[in-house]
Amino acid sequence: MAARRTVLLAMAAMAILSTASAATYNNFQTGDQIVFKYSPQAHDVHEVSKADYDSCSTASPVTSFNSGNDVDSLTATGTRYFICGFPGHCAGGMKVKIDVMPGSSSTSPAPASGPSATNAPPPTPVSTATNVEATGFGLAVLLAIVGLMA
Repeated sequence: MAARRTVLLAMAAMAILSTASAATYNNFQTGDQIVFKYSPQAHDVHEVSKADYDSCSTASPVTSFNSGNDVDSLTATGTRYFICGFPGHCAGGMKVKIDVMPGSSSTSPAPASGPSATNAPPPTPVSTATNVEATGFGLAVLLAIVGLMA
């Protein structure tokens, strides 16, 4: 069974936008979940097209989140674009590009038969592949792996 990971993207309430421009990379696969945690009074999250990501436009979002504790499942491969829709936030760097790769489809070997068979659980699979590019999030976004689930 493939491992399922949950990734936490927490937006801290900020008075000053970060000027960091280095990209942050993490691994994402289909079956992973992204959890957006933020103050809904100060931020929101919109999934947008590449053109809207580049121009920081929320005019026609794919989907919008505004609860401050939003979960999005990564069910398909491809690139996903997320931005903060509060005025000036995206232009200040509060946006993230996520590349989702196919999940590993490992299966557990058939149990051994006979007197030497054991009931030990199979090893936990190790997740691999993909990246996330967080432009300018710096202190605004904390990327953390919340857990691995089999």
